[in-house]
Amino acid sequence: MDLKEVNERLNYYIRPQSFPLAVKLLGSKEELPQKARVPSRDLGYAVTACQGVTMARRYGWIVALGKEDVCCAPAAVGLGFVRREELRPPEGTIFPARTLEYGKYQYLVIAALHSASFEPDALVIYGNSAQMMRLAQSFFFGGQEVNGIGTGAADCLDIATTKDGPNPRLILPSGGDRVFGATEDFEMIFALPWDMVEGAVKGLEMTHQLGFRYPILSNVRYKPELPPFLDLKKMLGQD
Repeated sequence: MDLKEVNERLNYYIRPQSFPLAVKLLGSKEELPQKARVPSRDLGYAVTACQGVTMARRYGWIVALGKEDVCCAPAAVGLGFVRREELRPPEGTIFPARTLEYGKYQYLVIAALHSASFEPDALVIYGNSAQMMRLAQSFFFGGQEVNGIGTGAADCLDIATTKDGPNPRLILPSGGDRVFGATEDFEMIFALPWDMVEGAVKGLEMTHQLGFRYPILSNVRYKPELPPFLDLKKMLGQD
């Protein structure tokens, strides 16, 4: 499935409030997409990885984050841009245990799916719990597990490492994502390797046909029991 078709299907079945994301790790500067915005170059300052993700999902940008573009220490270490041993953190600082190999990748690229000009490593969708349920159902009914990740820290690494995981991921947004990425209280993250996307879309279609929908279908076909001040029949003396 091409990116445009995936985007259209997601907008039909899930209706996310922000753009679905294409995510890719690059090994060299030469691989950067032509229209990528590199914060240190194009904004004049480094940002948190959370900000980069939000620029993509809210503005529709293609954002490329390298060593000079990330100001968040845990993200820089986790993405393999900086060695943990190079830093002198304040006492009590905790770095994530899950990290990419140092120096293996030069850039993390995040793009709104409709504007991506590359084949992604992973698809990432922010949404509410009902939208996450629909995505989880698309795998559950096909016998595929969804892993939950709930550390509440460095969700950028959970997103970046999705391509290496055997299962889709339901991720609890981190504190940094909420503070610096302006992620809303109701939002969660669903991430899946790109090679699972076609199956997810087919799962959404199949479960939609079974009657699972978003927006959620409410059962309103019942006879209501009204209080006296609303009951028309009682007021007409017909009851």
